[in-house]
Amino acid sequence: MQNFIYDIPTKVYFGKDQIQHLHTILGEYGKKALLVYGGGSIKRNGIYDAILKEAEVSATSIVELSGVEANPQLGTVKRGIKIAREAQADVILAVGGGSSIDCAKAIAAGVYYDGNPWDFVIDESKITKALPIISVLTIAATGSEMDHISVISNIETQEKIGMRHPLLRPKVSIMDPTYTFSVSKYQSASGTADIMSHVMESYFSKEEAYLQDQFAESLLKTCIEFGVTAYNKPDHYEARANLMWASSWAINDLLKLGKPVAWSVHPIEHQLSAVYDITHGVGLAILTPHWMEYVLNDSTVEKFATLARNVWGVEDCEDQFKVARAGIERLKAFYHQLELPTTLSQLDIDETHFEAMAAKCEPALKDAYVALSKEDIIKIYKASL
Repeated sequence: MQNFIYDIPTKVYFGKDQIQHLHTILGEYGKKALLVYGGGSIKRNGIYDAILKEAEVSATSIVELSGVEANPQLGTVKRGIKIAREAQADVILAVGGGSSIDCAKAIAAGVYYDGNPWDFVIDESKITKALPIISVLTIAATGSEMDHISVISNIETQEKIGMRHPLLRPKVSIMDPTYTFSVSKYQSASGTADIMSHVMESYFSKEEAYLQDQFAESLLKTCIEFGVTAYNKPDHYEARANLMWASSWAINDLLKLGKPVAWSVHPIEHQLSAVYDITHGVGLAILTPHWMEYVLNDSTVEKFATLARNVWGVEDCEDQFKVARAGIERLKAFYHQLELPTTLSQLDIDETHFEAMAAKCEPALKDAYVALSKEDIIKIYKASL
């Protein structure tokens, strides 16, 4: 296990009716807030009205940026920066899932940057200051409510890039599981797949850290236990609560302590959603089993077999490859239970852009769990068709 420093400054208000603390929270960060959200769902389910009521109590004036895309676009970030500057916002209040929170993070940094915000997306060292961010979570998926990552898409360059900076971590996150009751079955399923992917990205590391692996296996079993329940019973509080909490701990740095590694499947999927604008969790669910099959070899089989035994309950035997492959099949079966697409062709994706996509994500995979070349990545894309 390598040395590490662990510091998470995000204050979490978890549980029913925690929105009642928002007026106090807002009062700590100023009197002008930029409210960032996606579509109209927060107006239909009452969250929007509750937020405005809390803002009124704290005498906080609100300006809004709505219409944040599922894969937040650079143009939307620029629009938010303009609104925040004109309003002289003191704080950014992001309401929604990872898309709204990621967009808010980029805006928070962009307010203090004079150039094109894409500059600091590709070079985080250009971030020197950021507005404080408060998040109100409405879907369990990306974990952006407790991490320092923001993923932004650029239509012009057909790129989707994740930037990382300590200043981007939310100061406060309100997490009420009841806010996820209205999430569609499709988005609930893709969110579960996203959480599991985050856990597995850290699990498959060249470094060993026993305790972190135990945490990871427990998070995966939590998703397996409650993912299907939330899918079939959307108002099941315990299922929604466990998934919401798992989403935060899957990517708030805990799992990678002492065992850093370049992620493997996310860079491959980011190119898919950059070009085709697909749901991130769905892309991950399709690609992950094929990545597993592709990198399964004499050097990796023990780790895959351990996952199969400890998480999926595969019966042990002398043939480690048999155990490992059985675990991969159970992962596929779980995604099938969630009725997620299993092939890229189901999303009307063909080979047209595979070569260009693979070239763009190849640099990120040179130091991954198993290093992948452009040709390797193309083969994984094709196997996923």
